[in-house]
Amino acid sequence: MIISERIFKIMETKGITQLELASQTGIAQSTISDWKRKKTNPSADKIMAICGVLDVSPFDVLQDTIPSKGAGEVDFLIASQGTPEYDVLKKMEKLNKKTKAEVATYVKNVKNKK
Repeated sequence: MIISERIFKIMETKGITQLELASQTGIAQSTISDWKRKKTNPSADKIMAICGVLDVSPFDVLQDTIPSKGAGEVDFLIASQGTPEYDVLKKMEKLNKKTKAEVATYVKNVKNKK
C-alpha cells in the first residue's frame, strides 16, 4: 500500500473528507485529489501536517513503506518532547558506540536488580 492509500484509509476510518483535510492542513484540495487519482504520494514536508490533522503518528502513515527484506527487524520508540524518556534518548544519540554499550549494560543491570 502506498502512502497516499494509507492516508485515504485513515481518513475514511476517521470520517475526514478531502475538503476537511485540505482546510486543516493548508494543502490544496486539488493536490489531495491528485494523490488519489494519480496514485502519487504527498511530499515529505506535508506528512507532519497530515499526521497532525489525522491524529496519527508518521509511523502509522509510513509503516508499509519501511523495508523489511534484509533490513532485520525494525522497531520504534516514540517519546514525547519534555518527558524524561525523550531527554535520555536525545542524550544517548550523542554518545559514541562504546559508551552506548556501557549505558545499555548499566540499564540491564539496574533492571535485573528488581
